[in-house]
Amino acid sequence: MAVAKKTTKKEVGDNKEFAVIFTGGKQYKVAVGDVLKVEKLEGDFKTGDKIVFDKVLLVDNGVDTTIGTPYITGAKVESLFQKAGKNKTILVVKYKQKSRYLKKNGHRQPFIEVKISAIK
Repeated sequence: MAVAKKTTKKEVGDNKEFAVIFTGGKQYKVAVGDVLKVEKLEGDFKTGDKIVFDKVLLVDNGVDTTIGTPYITGAKVESLFQKAGKNKTILVVKYKQKSRYLKKNGHRQPFIEVKISAIK
């Protein structure tokens, strides 16, 4: 009967590197190969354009963890533009009871989809 050996990241070499970036007022945990929907960014992009996120809050390479104060100087996350679009419609309702006041409005938030290519 074989006994299973517990392994850690350091022994196996499972370097699942990830970073935490800040864009569009939100924080995202990203790794190489992830596809991410972020708030619409300024500028016109074509498919395959490179977008660089320079507000990196944390980087973990499996062995060392680097935490910024608030950002890591010199760190950046590179991504490739995939597509732009709008999310599903959400319904915004204003209602006041007993006064016959009802107002409905729809909203579709624009987004861009990027694929993470490198963490530097």
